[in-house]
Amino acid sequence: MTALIEQIRELIVSLLPRLRRFARTLTRNAHDADDLVQLSVERALLRYEQWRPDARFESWMFGIMRNAWIDEVRARRRRGQVLAPEESGEHVGDRSSEARVETMAVQSAMNELPDEQRLAVALVLVEGLSYKEAAAVMEVPIGTLTSRLARGRETLQRLLQ
Repeated sequence: MTALIEQIRELIVSLLPRLRRFARTLTRNAHDADDLVQLSVERALLRYEQWRPDARFESWMFGIMRNAWIDEVRARRRRGQVLAPEESGEHVGDRSSEARVETMAVQSAMNELPDEQRLAVALVLVEGLSYKEAAAVMEVPIGTLTSRLARGRETLQRLLQ
């Protein structure tokens, strides 16, 4: 059992950058994303026995994160709280201003997508999950995922032109 916990800890550490990126896609806010990553990691460590080693670890973690975010959104609605405002953008590293402008344009366009399309685009195009894995994370049929992905791509292309 300790070997499994150690394996999961190592997998989580290696997946942290992707978890943070996906959390920012879900929350649209850096602070909420950090909290969501922490909550998801905590849930994964508490429920480590639910992970099946024959399943992809990324899909399991993205599912935990998605469900944690749904729980948080529902809780906020019940409390009557307003979601935190979108970040104006954070710049990491020494990238050119042109690259930053392009990144901000893509982030802005992603934020304009409806939630279902944004999640489909993030899971398949950004995180590289297969359609089957992304559909499982979103708990929808593959046809629904492909439809949302196609509409998301079309909208992104239109917004970025």
